[in-house]
Amino acid sequence: MEDDAAAFESLVHRYEHELFSYLRRYLGSAEMAEDVFQATFLQVHLKRDNFEDGRRFRPWLYTIATNQAIDAQRRNRRHRMVSIDQRVGGGDDLGALVEMLAGREQTADARMEDQEAKDWVRSAVEELPDPLKSALILVYHQGMKYREAADVLGIPVGTVKSRLHAALLRLNQSWQKSGQER
Repeated sequence: MEDDAAAFESLVHRYEHELFSYLRRYLGSAEMAEDVFQATFLQVHLKRDNFEDGRRFRPWLYTIATNQAIDAQRRNRRHRMVSIDQRVGGGDDLGALVEMLAGREQTADARMEDQEAKDWVRSAVEELPDPLKSALILVYHQGMKYREAADVLGIPVGTVKSRLHAALLRLNQSWQKSGQER
């Protein structure tokens, strides 16, 4: 019994930073990410007997986490509140995507525009349909290979690629449209 508890604690510790980071990006809220993180490992514990020998653990874990995140979003959709003084996400995690869309310069004005662009991208990614957002976050932010993302999402690799293409196309179109409004 103690060995099981130690093994479970080891799993939580091993995936803690990576999974919490994914959930924070996916949900846009550290508080919701914490709740979903706990719910994910509760499900892992409850469904441990359903885990098939020979199956890779990471895709199974991310599948459970993604499903828990979707459920949390559905529950909280009616009560959604946005803080006007708190940034969504932390650090420079969307910089590469912003660079793909907007380019990069070094002046103070350009840095301010870059920050505005990052904020815009965070918001735009949040507005993507869940299937597109999941693929985008897993591949571009979590650094998963297409095959790993496909395993997590339970879809073919080609579908991951087409979802990424569709997500980037939507973001680009939205970016172009917002540029006309600025």
